[in-house]
Amino acid sequence: MGQVAVLFRLMPQGVETDMRAMAEAVRAATPAGVTIRGMQVKDIAFGLKSLLVSVVMADAGGFLETTEQAFAKVPHVESVEVMEEGLL
Repeated sequence: MGQVAVLFRLMPQGVETDMRAMAEAVRAATPAGVTIRGMQVKDIAFGLKSLLVSVVMADAGGFLETTEQAFAKVPHVESVEVMEEGLL
């Protein structure tokens, strides 16, 4: 069984969302077996920003959905989108 690299884009509820606090909450919410490789705040438009989260996980059923659901439950996260996914 291999490993998968996944890039998630998390959108906050609004421009007033503290992106650093959101990033720390994402770290705390990351499921066991999933490793965060990097995070980056990216400007979208008109003060709105997104949080890009790069993770590595086992290529096993359920890891992607579990991680996506865990990130969606983080306070002030409006939406979670898988931007890229690939085998390592």
